[in-house]
Amino acid sequence: MSNKFVIFILIIAGLIGVFGYQYWQKNIYSKEIIKLEILGPEEVNLGEEVEYIVKYKNNGKVRVEEPKLIFEYPTYSILAEEGFLRKEIGQEVLGEAIYPGEEKVLHFKARLLGKENESKIAKAWLSYRPKNLRGRNESATSFTTLIKKIPLTFEFDLPSKIKSGREFKFYLNYFSNVNYPLSDLQIKINWPSGFELKETKPIISEENEWEISLLNRGEGGRIEISAIVWGKVGEQRIFEGGLGIWRAGEFVLLKEVIKGVEIMQPSLYISQQINGSPQYRASPGALLHYEIFFRNIGEEALENLVLVTRLEGELFDFETLKSDLGNFEPGDNSILWDWKEVSKLRFLSSQEEGRVEFWIELKEESEKEIENPVLKNKIYLSQAREEFTTKVNSKLEVSQKGYFRDEVFGNSGPIPPKKGEATTYTIIWQAKNYWNEVKNVKVKTTLPKGVELTSKVFPETAVDKLAFDSVSREIVWEVGDLKIREGVLELGPNIAFQISFTPDDSQKGTTPTIIGQAKITGEDQWTETTIEGTSPAIDTTLADDETITEEMGTVQ
Repeated sequence: MSNKFVIFILIIAGLIGVFGYQYWQKNIYSKEIIKLEILGPEEVNLGEEVEYIVKYKNNGKVRVEEPKLIFEYPTYSILAEEGFLRKEIGQEVLGEAIYPGEEKVLHFKARLLGKENESKIAKAWLSYRPKNLRGRNESATSFTTLIKKIPLTFEFDLPSKIKSGREFKFYLNYFSNVNYPLSDLQIKINWPSGFELKETKPIISEENEWEISLLNRGEGGRIEISAIVWGKVGEQRIFEGGLGIWRAGEFVLLKEVIKGVEIMQPSLYISQQINGSPQYRASPGALLHYEIFFRNIGEEALENLVLVTRLEGELFDFETLKSDLGNFEPGDNSILWDWKEVSKLRFLSSQEEGRVEFWIELKEESEKEIENPVLKNKIYLSQAREEFTTKVNSKLEVSQKGYFRDEVFGNSGPIPPKKGEATTYTIIWQAKNYWNEVKNVKVKTTLPKGVELTSKVFPETAVDKLAFDSVSREIVWEVGDLKIREGVLELGPNIAFQISFTPDDSQKGTTPTIIGQAKITGEDQWTETTIEGTSPAIDTTLADDETITEEMGTVQ
């Protein structure tokens, strides 16, 4: 290889190095002269509005062209305006170029979602082409905001110790102090081992979840849970719950709660019966005989005990309460049995059982508009606590009235009734329901000897609801379903039909029954029992028709 060729190669390599270094210098320089930053709060509360300020400035002496800015909100943000979390801003806002010394500010608003002490990162990228260069450069930056506080109350109301195999109640409370309405919320619970769910209010889904459509500031709720936990004495059971919100098809956890309970050794077992049944369903106006049983299931004898029961329920008639050995305190509606009066409270051996009792009546009606009523009995004995809840049946009524003179059909025949001659009467039924939803409601009665059903029914739309069995002589009105308080505040379901009565010789000088007792029945959806009500039979004196006297009702 000649010296001239070597020198030529060295010169070419030198020129390439010089120009490459200058190009590299220009690129590095262009990246440094564009200053890009995000300003915003370092700490916020959940749901609090955040304003991000994106600033950029050309600190160089050369303009940069075709600018494009990308801003990315933190994940799961709620935007002030609808759109995507990644915003692209082009020359229509930024202009065709950023000139030397030019500075610009852009604003982005959102509300941040996440857990307490979770970091939320906003990002920005600014791409551009330096003047007289083909390639594009990019500046990038980010800003971190800490969610310092979650203004949500979410906690278990759960005892620290529970008894294995015994049903107990606990609660999950939630409340929002977030200065923004939260929607699409969901509560999830992980049950511990040995857990047996009995009932929840409101009803839980198969996935152990509850939906909360909207939660405004100052609003909250409570979930009531009845369950049994099985385990050995001293074992721990951990309850976990989470409150979150759905965003873009993903569940964002906002608040979680973890609480442990310990399986303890029970020493007292408390049970209750009403009218001889541990699963009694009460009815309005009934006399209730309460029996409270307490058994020492520990290994040591118990002495000098005091038993207190506190009654809660709108339908209790406390003026009727009677107890032989208990002292009633009307202020808090409680009954106290002292060990000085009850021998089993004075000394209760291991495995021995004692009993106290009282009687109380229920009201027929309530001044308050109640729905799905219950009777609660809270019992306190030493360290033992029990609460028993008794559901109350709805009050279902039927009104049966009879008339000769009416404006429905216009009756005919002799008054007083005469042997061998037909007299027609109008019978009106009206149904009434009070406190619980009742389904499949029917009204039935029977027609006595000498009475027949005519073809007249009012309203005509109710014809297919009325049936008559000529063999059993039973009339059936298919009322259907009755809502809570249907027929109480205003006229409820009703029907009118006409009957015809022809007396015989044996009925002369009497006031015969023209329609039997009316009985209304239905399926109470709250107590899951069949309930009924009755209205008395009607004779020819027509107690509801003021134009008919007893003499006018006596068969001639």
